[in-house]
Amino acid sequence: MKSISFVTIKKKSIIAGLLCLVSVISVFLAAVLIKPVSSPKPEFSVCIDAGHGGRDGGAEGKVTGVSESQLNLEFARTLRDMCKSFGFGVTMTRSDMEGLYSPTASNKKRSEMEKRESIINKSGADAVISIHMNSFALSSAQGAYVFYGSGNDKGFALAKSIQTSLCRDFDTARKTVSVGDYYVLNCTKKAGVLIECGFLSNAEEEKLLMDKEYQKKMCYSILVGLVDYFQMSR
Repeated sequence: MKSISFVTIKKKSIIAGLLCLVSVISVFLAAVLIKPVSSPKPEFSVCIDAGHGGRDGGAEGKVTGVSESQLNLEFARTLRDMCKSFGFGVTMTRSDMEGLYSPTASNKKRSEMEKRESIINKSGADAVISIHMNSFALSSAQGAYVFYGSGNDKGFALAKSIQTSLCRDFDTARKTVSVGDYYVLNCTKKAGVLIECGFLSNAEEEKLLMDKEYQKKMCYSILVGLVDYFQMSR
């Protein structure tokens, strides 16, 4: 067995002591000198409005009976996640299937609309996108429509940008935008659009609107139009 000299033991003790001192100093510096870095405020933000909710299911699918309210929320959540991954701030008017109206309100539709207005205008968002599904007596009607509020130039620019993107990705998308007399568009001066993503009265389109990959494709197309609008408005 090798004998260990006193000098060797002393050297090892000094090294161990220095390592311990370095460790203590590192912990002290981390606790005192290193401050947490907060995330920067997003350059742009959007308020996403999932239409209907609660007792108001909206339109129903011709074949499956799926509610517009459910699909609006699915599209809105998908768009929300995409917007967040792109670095946009996001506010949702509703994040579940519950209605926005007060349970005690005598006029629940009015109560719901006023709540949406409050969320939209307090959100500080640069743009508002209201998600809906369409329905029509003629079952052959199909395609995505984009509406903006009368006299809202920013809304018109956003609508054109999103519609252009939708037309690139979907042959059935309407080629032009339209003025829409909708509460969510009339209640704010923000750049707002209402998107009818497709027709639940059309059996083929109903099936597509329920497909997760189709939902992602359409939401991405909407996102591209939103990004193009923000780039133009810098």
